[in-house]
Amino acid sequence: MSRIKSIGINVNTSKDKDEKILSDIIKIIENKLGHIDIKIYKDSKGLGGNEDPNIEMLISLGGDGTMLSSAREVSQFNVPILGVNIGTLGFLTAVEMLEFEQAIDVISKNNYSIEKRLMLNCVVNQNHKEELRALNDIVISKAVLSRIVIYDIEINDVFYSSFKGDGIIISTPTGSTAYSLSAGGPIIYPTLDLISITPICPHTQGIRTMIFKSSDKIKITVRMDNEEIYLTSDGQNSLRLLDDASVVISGDQNKCHIVRLDGYDYFDILRKKIMWRTEEVVGDRW
Repeated sequence: MSRIKSIGINVNTSKDKDEKILSDIIKIIENKLGHIDIKIYKDSKGLGGNEDPNIEMLISLGGDGTMLSSAREVSQFNVPILGVNIGTLGFLTAVEMLEFEQAIDVISKNNYSIEKRLMLNCVVNQNHKEELRALNDIVISKAVLSRIVIYDIEINDVFYSSFKGDGIIISTPTGSTAYSLSAGGPIIYPTLDLISITPICPHTQGIRTMIFKSSDKIKITVRMDNEEIYLTSDGQNSLRLLDDASVVISGDQNKCHIVRLDGYDYFDILRKKIMWRTEEVVGDRW
């Protein structure tokens, strides 16, 4: 890999209101990478869309939410993303702020790789067609005061099942450690090309998480009976489904490209940030 000549920074302004962290980040980049074109994006505004940002790498400066929005904006341009955590959990963000200078030093020596993660493409057909993308998940669920409704599921135009419940989560392996995990879904290794379907509070014992290939076409139809039903992408973009709506989900043609520094250990992060009780049990083994 050649030396990086252009880099973007997508900063979550709510976590860096005085821009002190952003200023420190810029200084470190200039010190380690020399003369380089740096583009600043605030809260993903002006980033991606239909216009190629013309950057060789994007630094996502925030938490997991910033990483998710960054992925949706630039994955179509194959821009690799380095997640820098200045939030709370930071499971998707590989680098903590205190480690950033060392991370840039590693990048300057090309000691990193690019990990490709599956993203979802979601087409909503109602009074007009809408298309959404997600790195974590697509969730269809009822409003707070709505009653449980019936969800019909088809796989590749073949009927699979129907169930009554609060909602349904269609997740990537990346999203398997998010909402899907809380709903009883499995943890799926993040680089696999699989999609999971997990019901939310199903009113039956016969429906459980199912795993499908990313190339499979998953169609969800909701029998609303005048109830309020919403669809969300990565918990950030939301739209209300109408009575005649159908939702079709499959793997997106573009992957999310994530920067992985040499020595990155997925299982170590999984133990520390998701399965934190493991370390209490095993003690000093790791």
